[in-house]
Amino acid sequence: GCVLVVSVIEQLAQWHNSTVKAAVERLCDYIPEKHNSLCLCTISFSIDREMNADVVCHSLRLCKQDPGQPLCHLYSPPKLYHLCELMHPSTFIFLPLQKSFMGFSSVCAFPLLANMCEKIKYVLRNKLPFEDFDGDKFSTFPTLRGYHWRGRDCNDKNTTVYPGRRPDNWDAKSDSNCNGIWGVDPKDRIPYEEKFCKGADSRGVVLLGDSAGAHFHIPPEWMTVTQMSAKSFANLPMAFSDEFDWPQFSEITGFLNSTIGGWTDSLYLRLRKRNRCNHRDLQNISQNVYFPINIAPCLSFSLARNKLLDNPAIVIYATIGNDVCNGERDTLAHMTTPKEMLSNVVQALRYLDSHLPNGSHVILTGLVDGRFLWDNLHDRYHPLGQLNKDVKYSQLYSFLDCLQVSPCSGWLTPNETLRNLTSERALQLSNVLKEIARSEKFANFDIFYMDFPLKQTAEEWRKMGGEPWQLIEPVDGFHPSQIAAALGTGITWQKALHEWPQVLGKENPFNDQIEAIFKDQGGH
Repeated sequence: GCVLVVSVIEQLAQWHNSTVKAAVERLCDYIPEKHNSLCLCTISFSIDREMNADVVCHSLRLCKQDPGQPLCHLYSPPKLYHLCELMHPSTFIFLPLQKSFMGFSSVCAFPLLANMCEKIKYVLRNKLPFEDFDGDKFSTFPTLRGYHWRGRDCNDKNTTVYPGRRPDNWDAKSDSNCNGIWGVDPKDRIPYEEKFCKGADSRGVVLLGDSAGAHFHIPPEWMTVTQMSAKSFANLPMAFSDEFDWPQFSEITGFLNSTIGGWTDSLYLRLRKRNRCNHRDLQNISQNVYFPINIAPCLSFSLARNKLLDNPAIVIYATIGNDVCNGERDTLAHMTTPKEMLSNVVQALRYLDSHLPNGSHVILTGLVDGRFLWDNLHDRYHPLGQLNKDVKYSQLYSFLDCLQVSPCSGWLTPNETLRNLTSERALQLSNVLKEIARSEKFANFDIFYMDFPLKQTAEEWRKMGGEPWQLIEPVDGFHPSQIAAALGTGITWQKALHEWPQVLGKENPFNDQIEAIFKDQGGH
């Protein structure tokens, strides 16, 4: 964190030909006023032309080198005879910066904030909305696991009103399933929900995923000083309260027009277009972790589906990298084994079978071949290295690996043998999923398998004149980009349309009539 902030400050000073103090003030002016607590501190330090962010942060004691461990650095080290002088604390005058950095971890110790922190931890651990007054797992608030993550509640004071349920008495008097269709046609006294949605194969979509499914994204303009402005940080509060995820633009549950580049196309939007009765019936139960996930225990808290009262659902199981990705030095030893994969997935499927309405569908998505990342990014400049051409992705990957916080030590490495072994394990785990789809049977859903469509996505993007590296998030150099998400949706949809048409349900012939009557009722 320190290296990132100091890098931006140094580059702002360079780009605007200003002092470091002026650069700090400029950065603080960019950050929305209510969220710039870091800028309450004052920092002033002299910068030698040999000095870089690594040196500064070690000198401020915000970075350290543990005994027996390598010295982790993002930038090329300064000349050896300068190192001790540059890293001596007397080189710097700094006020509360160190205390501010260290204080964030203990903010929950304050009595007034302790309860709030516990509630936030509960929300993040169980993937539930922070603001949910009736406890039905749906919210009228967008972030903190609110309606950016699952369909917007239309009555947060009534636990029997929520997206995805079968209509109560055909919603003649009120909208019980939040799809915006309710009331009675005055011409024939038939409820609109019955007239338009009865027998329409209504269904929702649920994603069980990792950080890729949550659509993790850090805007590159936050650390590219040539593009930086107050406008760049306008979305910081929202991003922070959504864990730096953007599920509202994602491949499976996206529903808003993208503001982070590319365009939004999602399985949910296509299901909604196919049948307007599916409006708001979405859940994104994904999490930002970089270690193997056993989804089954999480489901009992997170999944909102009533076997008797709700419509069937399409459940996408897509942990495309976590089972082989970790930041451990002996990364291979910490990967999920095929035996563990089989146990974890079958456990999750059994839970789903006991909770999903009959007629649901489950799609198991294979793991990605992450060699694509190193092959297409390692010799390109990272946003932090654009100004001075001094930081390539290979350096970023090595820095994160040294700190033991790499999102994927097995793929983000110059070690080709290790990259190949990681992909080999990913393929083994994908084959486990494929075998489960072939051999396992469940009472309330059928089950399908599909490979993660990275290869097809790259081919499609090349046909459109794009470059493969544009399919990867530029800041973390790891997650699929907005473009990749949108293209992946089309590939998944076409596969389902041709191979499993029963999964998608019928086209609703009344869609135009629904839109004409309820065009003002359907806002997300």
